[in-house]
Amino acid sequence: MPTWEKNKTLIVITGPTASGKTGLAVRLAQAVNTSIISADSRQCYQGMAIGTAQPSASELAQVPHYFVNEFPVTQAQNAADFERLGTIALQEIFEKSDTAILCGGTGLYIKALLEGLDEMPAVDPGIVSAVEREYKLNGLTWLQETLRREDPCTANIKEWENPARLIRALSFLRSIGESISQYRSGQKKERPFHVIKLALEVPRELLYQRINERVGIMLEAGLEAEVRSLIPYRVLSPLQTVGYSELFDYFDGHLSLDEAIDKIRQHTRNYAKRQLTWLRRDHDITWISAADTAQIRLERLGIPGL
Repeated sequence: MPTWEKNKTLIVITGPTASGKTGLAVRLAQAVNTSIISADSRQCYQGMAIGTAQPSASELAQVPHYFVNEFPVTQAQNAADFERLGTIALQEIFEKSDTAILCGGTGLYIKALLEGLDEMPAVDPGIVSAVEREYKLNGLTWLQETLRREDPCTANIKEWENPARLIRALSFLRSIGESISQYRSGQKKERPFHVIKLALEVPRELLYQRINERVGIMLEAGLEAEVRSLIPYRVLSPLQTVGYSELFDYFDGHLSLDEAIDKIRQHTRNYAKRQLTWLRRDHDITWISAADTAQIRLERLGIPGL
């Protein structure tokens, strides 16, 4: 990470899915004439615009975005990739502006860019895919019990209800032969920029209503056709995600369409809960009501602006 001559500021806009992050990020980016880095582990892929709620064509035209609709699904990205590429993106943005915007709800990606990640050996993609298939067949309880049995050192892993973290840990163990916990130092890397973290807060009932409504909007926009177009790639890691897995099950005859839609809504609500659990552990975050985003003034954050 380079050291810039001027003081630079990264504004992080985060929060649970369907909380309105993109709209706020676009408005702030326009106010300070800067670009947005997307911290979303799925919006970066091509062909997944509807199911991942990528920024609209209008929003993309208003503000330059990094890591939206950028990579083919055959080119899986991870947090380490995001740290490396995000650092390059920040350098480009800070050469033109004193402020950058980081927007998204993938907590590990945000952490990677702000604090860095420990150096890890490469994990075999075939093993990752195999673990993901086993998880899909057997569920979260199987994943938890298998990891406890094969890697007792991970029994105190944070977010024990988060399947992505557990799949990562089990895949690492089976690839490297050692516990991932042995490679975690907990040391933060120094970053040469100021960070302001904002998280959008939505009352739970309203958030769930938004989620349910957004799933309906996605279906009307052509989600089913989008997922069908990705059937040849369904075993790949980027497709093991909410909104796609359920419709693949529908195509296979394991669920009715109504059941698949209900599961998409349920799994999205579960994902929002996990996001909130992650975010509430971060005491550097300033929580703001999603209903009051129009009242945000950058000068209150110490930045000349709105």
